[in-house]
Amino acid sequence: MSTMRYWQALNRALDAELREDDAVFLLGEDVGLYGGTYRVSEGLLARYGEWRVRDTPISENSFTGLGVGAAMLGLRPVVEIMTINFALLAMDAIVNMAAKIPFMSGGQFPMPLTVRMPGGVARQLGAQHSQRLEAMFMGVPGVRMVVPSTPQDAYWQLRQAIRSEEPVLVLEHELLYFTTGEVDENLPAPPMHQAICRRPGSDLSCITYSRMVAVAETAAEQLAKDGIDMEIIDLRSLAPIDWDSCVRSVQKTHHALILTEDPRFGGASAELTATLQERCFYWLDAPVARVAGLDLPTPFNGELEAASIPRVADVLAAAKALLSPQ
Repeated sequence: MSTMRYWQALNRALDAELREDDAVFLLGEDVGLYGGTYRVSEGLLARYGEWRVRDTPISENSFTGLGVGAAMLGLRPVVEIMTINFALLAMDAIVNMAAKIPFMSGGQFPMPLTVRMPGGVARQLGAQHSQRLEAMFMGVPGVRMVVPSTPQDAYWQLRQAIRSEEPVLVLEHELLYFTTGEVDENLPAPPMHQAICRRPGSDLSCITYSRMVAVAETAAEQLAKDGIDMEIIDLRSLAPIDWDSCVRSVQKTHHALILTEDPRFGGASAELTATLQERCFYWLDAPVARVAGLDLPTPFNGELEAASIPRVADVLAAAKALLSPQ
């Protein structure tokens, strides 16, 4: 076990899969000579050569479509789209090809395609580079999607995605790349789409993912000082969602708080709230509450940007309101 940054865990995962399986190759803008967005493919070009670590032109639909074709022929491409915002240019390859071909071919063509995408609100990157588009992909049957929040999960889930026979989107929050954590490369991984309880609690269940897990953990520490015991469920996956873990938590606490960075209207929190309200109706002591991003393009101004997404104070207020007498 060693301590490493999130990006280093991803790098280790790519290195391991490239070393163990000759069918694995990387492609995307600047993944080779430059070392990839946030250094994730650093050193891999020198180790494996330009045939397996391939720099591409700035043409997301083209190189993602190339990945789809390679996967159909038995290779295991790992496509890096520089940010999730540019995935809008690759929607035809992801939605109409990767998600559909295995189904439409009656399983004759598997789709071992991994698409890595940094995303989320970072630090003053502007509205066009700060989008959270996970809810859009949640509405695409045939695509799996993981959202690792720790270096250990980043290592596990990227390796699992590359080994999958189905297309997997790996969404990596841009503010997580330089966070650190323990990574045990020999520790058996849990199922790729299984949620994890990050903090046990008895008063309410906070169900969240990606960078918001850290926000929830900070809020839980402060709530504990006021005698409120908040459980934190890290979904780790948004397609599919591990509903059983969520339901078990709510059955114990009888209160559910959904925390997401993406916009509230039509976002991931909407699906989480609706399904948990249906599945947990008779165990809930109050309606499911949610804290989510504001419904507006992300401002460039730093203070306004920070105010447009959930902060610790927002979680504290929502948790206390949820537990207050109705």
